[in-house]
Amino acid sequence: MLSVLIFLPLVFGVVLLFVKNPILCRKWAGFFSVFYFLFALLLFYLFDSQTEELQLVEQVSWIPALGIKYFIGVDGLSFWFVILTAFLLPICVFASWKLIQEKVSSFFCCLFLMNTSVMGTFLALDTVLFYIFFESSLVPLYFIIGIWGGKERIYAAFKFFIYTAFGSLFLLAAVVALMNLTHQATGQLSASVLDFYRLDLPFVSDSFLSTQNILFFCFFLAFAIKLSFVPFHTWLPLAHVEAPAPGSALLAAVILKMGSYGFLRFLLPIFPQSVELFAPFISLLAGMGIVYGAFMALAQKNMKKLVAYSSISHMAYVLLGIFSLNFYGLTGGFYQMLTHAVSSAALFLMVGMIYERTHSLNISDYRGLAKKMPILAIFFIIVSLSAMALPSTGGFISEFFVLIGTFVSKQWGALVLALSGVVFGATYMLYLIHRVFFGETSSFFKDSIVDLSNREKGVILSFVLLVFGMGIFPMSFLKYSISSLKHLDKHRMNYELNIKRLEFKAQHIEKMLKKSGKY
Repeated sequence: MLSVLIFLPLVFGVVLLFVKNPILCRKWAGFFSVFYFLFALLLFYLFDSQTEELQLVEQVSWIPALGIKYFIGVDGLSFWFVILTAFLLPICVFASWKLIQEKVSSFFCCLFLMNTSVMGTFLALDTVLFYIFFESSLVPLYFIIGIWGGKERIYAAFKFFIYTAFGSLFLLAAVVALMNLTHQATGQLSASVLDFYRLDLPFVSDSFLSTQNILFFCFFLAFAIKLSFVPFHTWLPLAHVEAPAPGSALLAAVILKMGSYGFLRFLLPIFPQSVELFAPFISLLAGMGIVYGAFMALAQKNMKKLVAYSSISHMAYVLLGIFSLNFYGLTGGFYQMLTHAVSSAALFLMVGMIYERTHSLNISDYRGLAKKMPILAIFFIIVSLSAMALPSTGGFISEFFVLIGTFVSKQWGALVLALSGVVFGATYMLYLIHRVFFGETSSFFKDSIVDLSNREKGVILSFVLLVFGMGIFPMSFLKYSISSLKHLDKHRMNYELNIKRLEFKAQHIEKMLKKSGKY
C-alpha cells in the first residue's frame, strides 16, 4: 500500500512526460491525480487510530553491508501528511489548468515527481532513505521555480536549492555519526530510526560540545532551514514570489512541513536531553519569529510576499508548540501544521488566480476587486479568517492549543510574543483585504476581468470546507494522531516505537493449516 503511494506518482509523471498534446496532458494529469487521491483514502480504512504503533510497515534489506533498508511505515505523526500530500496533487493539477501554457507535460511530470519525494519523506523510517527523499524533493521544485517562475526565477531557484542543500549536509553528517554510534552499541551498522531511538547518546548539560548537543544542532539546522525558521528564512519569500501558484502552494503546504515533521520524528525522541536544555531558548526565538514575520508581512507591497512572510510567522507557532514540551503544545503545533497547510495553500492559489487575470502582484494596483470578483473575495476573506485564528476556523484551534502549551511550560517571554503575534496577524491580513477588495474600483482593472470559473470554485471550495471542518470538528482530525502525540509526550525521554503486526495474516495461516491437517 505505502510503496504504491510513493511510486505511483513517479509512474504517472513519466507517462505524462510523453503526452505532448497540452489538452490531452491536462486531462490525463487530472484523471491520474484524482485516482491517486481516491486510492490514498484507503488509508482511512486500513489505519488503526487507537494505537501509536507503526502500521503497514514494509522492510526490505537494501544495502546490507551498511545496514540500510527500504523501511517505510505510517503512524499518527505521518498519517495526515500522507493524506495532505495526496489531496494537494489534484488541487495543484486543476489550479494550473490554464495557468501553465508552456511545456505542459514537463510541468506535470515535475509535479508528480515532487509528490513521490514528499510522500517518501513522510513514510521513510530508515534515515538514509529519509535523507534521499528529503533531498530529492529539491530537484522538481527547483525546475518548477526555475522554468515556470517569474522574472527572477533563476536566482530564486538557485537560492532555494543552495540554502536547503547546505542544511541537509549537516543532516547527512549526523546520520552517519548515529550509524557509527549504533555500530558501537550493538555491533551492527543500522540506519533505522527505531535503532536510533534506543541509543543512549552522551550528554553533558554544561558542555556545548557533548555528542548529543552537536548531533542535535546538526538535525536542528537542517530542519530549521527547511521550515524557514528565522534567521534561516531568507530563501522563502523570493521562492514564493517567483514560483507559479501551484508551486507556492506545495512549498507552503508540504515542503515546509517536512522540516517540522522532522522535529517530531527525529529531534525530540533521539535527543531528549538536548531538547530539554535548549527548549526555552528555541521557544523565545520562535516567539520573536512570530512577531518578526508579522511585521515584515505588514511592510510588504507585494501580495505574494505578504502571504510568504505570514507563513514564516505561522510556522514559528509550530515550533513554539513543539518546544513547549507538553501535550497541549505538541497537539497545537501538530494541528497548526495542518491548518496552515490548508490556509496558506488556498491563499497562494487565490493570489495566483488574481495574477492570472491582471499580471500584477502589487497591492497598490488594487482597489475594489470585490466588485469585479465577488466569489473570490468571499473565499479569500473566509480563508484569511483562519489565518487570523478566528473561532470556528482551524487556525483558532491550533493557535489556542499552542498558547495553552506555552502557558503550561511557563515560557512567559515567548507567550507574550505569541499573543501579540495574534493581533499583528489580524492586522496584516485585514490590511491586505481592505487594500485589495474594498474601496473605489481601481482603473488598473480591465473591463473583461471575470470571476472564478467553476473549476477554480471547486478548488478553493475544498479548502473552505476544510477551514470550517477543522475548526468545528477538530477531534475528527486529531483522533488519527492523538495516540502518537500522547506517546511522544509521555515517553519522550525513553522513546520507542513498536511495529503493529497484521494479526489477520496469522489467523489466515492457522486456518489453512487446520484445513490441511498439519496444525
